[in-house]
Amino acid sequence: MQISLPFQYDFDRAMQRLAADPVNAVDLQKREVRIPMEEGNIVTLRGVGSIEAPLFELENVRGDAQVEKVKSIFHFNRRLDTIARHFLNTDLEQLFIDHAGTPLIKSFSLYGTLMKNIIHQQLNLAFSHVLTMRFVESYGKNEDGVWRYPSPETIASLNVEDLRKLQFSGRKAEYVIGLSRSIVEGKLDLNKFERMEDEEVMQELVAHRGIGPWTAQNFLMFGLGRPNLFPLADIVLQNALKKLWGLDRKPTKEEMVGRFPEWSPYLSYAALYLWRSIE
Repeated sequence: MQISLPFQYDFDRAMQRLAADPVNAVDLQKREVRIPMEEGNIVTLRGVGSIEAPLFELENVRGDAQVEKVKSIFHFNRRLDTIARHFLNTDLEQLFIDHAGTPLIKSFSLYGTLMKNIIHQQLNLAFSHVLTMRFVESYGKNEDGVWRYPSPETIASLNVEDLRKLQFSGRKAEYVIGLSRSIVEGKLDLNKFERMEDEEVMQELVAHRGIGPWTAQNFLMFGLGRPNLFPLADIVLQNALKKLWGLDRKPTKEEMVGRFPEWSPYLSYAALYLWRSIE
């Protein structure tokens, strides 16, 4: 089947961002990404249009629910031009012109999102990707070249030394295993967060060992696709604003929060386009 969009959508830039994560099955030349679905099939999304006239082919999709899931993941169901207009006459206007049509793409798995965020804590980007791949290759599944994150049940059955062999720190291994056990035991239900407000999700997540505000905000943004989050502690965002505002130092929390009234209710897009500006 085919899907067309009535607004600008830069699929190639979106693909480049997805391709930076080695877990994702992305082919930049074919302009396609293969998505492991919870139901067991692998859906292929292929870009066949342009930025100005976005058109996509969808293969091996099962039913309307999966079509809607893909649309939600890739931001087909919310107009990017409406969001861009919101930033006219703000200090981010030029970013939304330079990176027009850049979508906020959700991760393919809520559990995978949480595991990835825990693994990436306090690591440089290159090694965090290496460690994530070791985790997925050791305990996940590869189906026709597409990796799936391991199940919570698989990780819950491990001990700390199993992950230490992959170069996890002891504490990070404890977090990953502990959170997986909480999911298996029903103490942490990731799916119910879809129906909850941001602040409620934050409060419940940070009550679990290993999840701080940064991890919870990233889960909300890239797991649930929430539009109004801005991780103040993110060093890359601080550096992007330092450059944009011409500062000789990183901006203060008060300076960043002071712009929130102008940027809301699309703080997540402000963050995304700031990241894009120095990637």
